[in-house]
Amino acid sequence: MKFPDNFKNKIICGDAVNVMKKIPDGVVDLIITSPPYNLKNSTGNGMKDGRGGKWPNAALQSGYTHHNDCMPHAEYVGWQRDCLTEMMRLIADDGAIFYNHKWRVQGGLLQDRQDIINGFPVRQIIIWKRAGGINFNPGYFLPTYEVIYLIAKSKFKLAKKANAYSDIWEIPQEMKNGHPAPFPVNLIDRIISATNAKIILDPFIGSGTTAVSAINFNRDYIGIDISPEYCKSAKKRIKIHRLQTKLF
Repeated sequence: MKFPDNFKNKIICGDAVNVMKKIPDGVVDLIITSPPYNLKNSTGNGMKDGRGGKWPNAALQSGYTHHNDCMPHAEYVGWQRDCLTEMMRLIADDGAIFYNHKWRVQGGLLQDRQDIINGFPVRQIIIWKRAGGINFNPGYFLPTYEVIYLIAKSKFKLAKKANAYSDIWEIPQEMKNGHPAPFPVNLIDRIISATNAKIILDPFIGSGTTAVSAINFNRDYIGIDISPEYCKSAKKRIKIHRLQTKLF
């Protein structure tokens, strides 16, 4: 089935699951996304009640503009599994999902997101080494990485020679971006360049990085975000990037 033109190369403002339900089965080649991590519902990172604490200057202390990032854990897990279920429906038989998430210690135990990804066809775990920060908890070492789950349908294959990459990617965080939790362009460039995908979806598009990277490789994209502010910012960034790309 042909990908609908009313979604192609568009940023759609709305709920990720609801918007994905409007897209036909199997028309997306690749999904790259990093959902909200539910950071404020945490026992250990100083952002739980928003009164300052250990992270007085943290950009995510107030949550995202239209999502406070503080859901009961079971509700959060259910939401993310609903998202992944829709993503699996949308990708073609040779499609894949690169699902970025962050492990954390919760109540003294590792929360490794198995309750979210259990049952989905995880083919590989990629370690994104993004550098460290400050660790206020004396109970464990400083976390310096996030995890990208490669969730693939049976016919998915990497582009020619891309399998020479290792499964540990050392790519610095994006520091010059107004969004509180942006992807670095280099990270998404690594993923897109390693695939033959023509149509790429990011259901949590944020500042628009996945779209910018898609443009870098002459691929089509669709971005979804619940925040009107982030959608507006992403559209502006994409427009500027297109103009800059044409200049060179």
